[in-house]
Amino acid sequence: MPPRLIALDGPLKGAVFPLDEDEITIGRDQSNRLVIGEDSVSPHHCRIRREGDDFRLIDLEGPCGTFVNNVPVREHLMEQADQVEIGNSQFLFLRRDDDPKSAGVLEPPAAQPAARILPKESPLGARELSALMRISMGIHSIQALYSSSNLPVQEALERQLLELITEVVPAERGAIFLLDEGRSAAIPAVEIPRDLLDRVVRGASPVLGSETRAAARCWFLAVPLVTSGKVFGVIYLDTRNPAAPLDDSHLLLMTAIAGIGAMALENARYVEWLEVENRRLRTEGSFQHNLIGESSALRKVCEVIARVAPTGSTVLICGESGTGKELAARAIHLNSPRAAKPFVAINCAALAPTLLESELFGHEKGSFTGAIAQKRGKLESAEGGTLFLDEVTELPPPLQVKLLRVLQEREFERVGGGRSIKVDLRVLASTNRDAEEAVRSGVLRADLYHRLNVVMLEMPPLRDRRQDIPLLASYFAAQCGKRMKRIIRGVSPEARSCLLHYDWPGNVRELENAIERAVVLGSSDFILPEDLPEAVWENSPAAAAPAAGRYHQELAGAKKKLLLEALDQAGGSYTEAAKLLGLHPNYLHRLVRNLKLKAASKGA
Repeated sequence: MPPRLIALDGPLKGAVFPLDEDEITIGRDQSNRLVIGEDSVSPHHCRIRREGDDFRLIDLEGPCGTFVNNVPVREHLMEQADQVEIGNSQFLFLRRDDDPKSAGVLEPPAAQPAARILPKESPLGARELSALMRISMGIHSIQALYSSSNLPVQEALERQLLELITEVVPAERGAIFLLDEGRSAAIPAVEIPRDLLDRVVRGASPVLGSETRAAARCWFLAVPLVTSGKVFGVIYLDTRNPAAPLDDSHLLLMTAIAGIGAMALENARYVEWLEVENRRLRTEGSFQHNLIGESSALRKVCEVIARVAPTGSTVLICGESGTGKELAARAIHLNSPRAAKPFVAINCAALAPTLLESELFGHEKGSFTGAIAQKRGKLESAEGGTLFLDEVTELPPPLQVKLLRVLQEREFERVGGGRSIKVDLRVLASTNRDAEEAVRSGVLRADLYHRLNVVMLEMPPLRDRRQDIPLLASYFAAQCGKRMKRIIRGVSPEARSCLLHYDWPGNVRELENAIERAVVLGSSDFILPEDLPEAVWENSPAAAAPAAGRYHQELAGAKKKLLLEALDQAGGSYTEAAKLLGLHPNYLHRLVRNLKLKAASKGA
């Protein structure tokens, strides 16, 4: 069968859709090749395009988004057993002819009924039963075949089966033909007559006969290989030796052998498929991360993480607040040899210096007021694993000196203690400041900076990876909807336009908060522009459009007028204008930028 989608959930549950065209469109509209009649699906939701032997899923950027394995995607090269979520429907992608239940299940197919193989009216003799026993014992050592042969397990089994058959049946030539793979194993090279192959497959029954070929009499037989009631292959034998022609006893024996061989070959196919799947999963699973997006900026970050993670080097992660520095640090840890050990994070800006020292290094009993017992610090908790120092530039200078010793010697002393404690850990650090500027201003020690900056990883701000905004918004909407038990079908095109035109000074964290706010306050199944924070709405072209409504137009106009009057009254000084308006100067700058009043404010 061709690759196909199997509906696991939704209105089409149980249906199978073969991917037998160059392109298949999916959506609610009746013009699609695959029509899903539910409101959560866009009229033209996505399409699947054939690329040689591969299939690529392409989201058409509707409000609901398309998910593969619970992650929103714009484009995705389909892999075996991928789960595709479209609206409320779930589909399983199968590239090869496997039972859908087998995806992720490591069980061989069930045995075929013996009555199908051994007709009661023609019992096997002692010699045939002995031969059958030899073949049964020989072909069921799949693991031994796999470990001792350089061939794939299925091909090795086919060859061994043919060799065993030619030992017990007086055939000069033999072949095993597998229908879905269109290939055969043969001893020696032989082609199965096409009409005979079709006859065996159509009737699912063995054939014995003889005919004249190239002026010589040829005796032949062909038996089907059957599992789950379906023919998947044929065993063919022939001979031109009149002293040992093929007869009914050979046909009966081969029918029994085919029953056993079908089971062994199907098991081998599963073993081979599982090996391929394991290799794919190891390749994909070798780099784990929770960073969502497909932009070139994010791909570069992932490439750096993949290279630096296995090395054990210290990494300094820089970037604006909310860009995902801790997610990057966790990705480095997860893809390192220390992944099974603890990942311990501490925010250096969140605690007072005395508390921070105790949290980081631990303390001895009685070392200060309130130290009623010995305490292990974050350094000891991270033994064997990774310590992540968030906002490391906020460390007080005395703690910077102590941290420098940890990086150099991998040892420290608890607060109030005199014994050096050795520690085996990897240190990752982050900062939202310009690290070099922090060194020049004396905030960060130069020697500590050079110790931390073995590898620098720069996290891009969200405004530099705008193409990831719809994917992130869809992901956050889906997660918030599940958490708050609300049905959220996606982000409306108008709201998506608002998200794309906003600068996101708070980056991904601000986007997540904006989507959560929209889910909490919104009353529709879709996130609408009015559900978003005011700052996001103001900056979008939709706010100025007639469809935005009089309220939003009048509100934006009044804000612009008020800001320009204040700037004019303050003589163009943002600081003075902010005082007149009772705003922080930074917020005033943000309003001017969002309302696109830069040129007008300079004129004022």
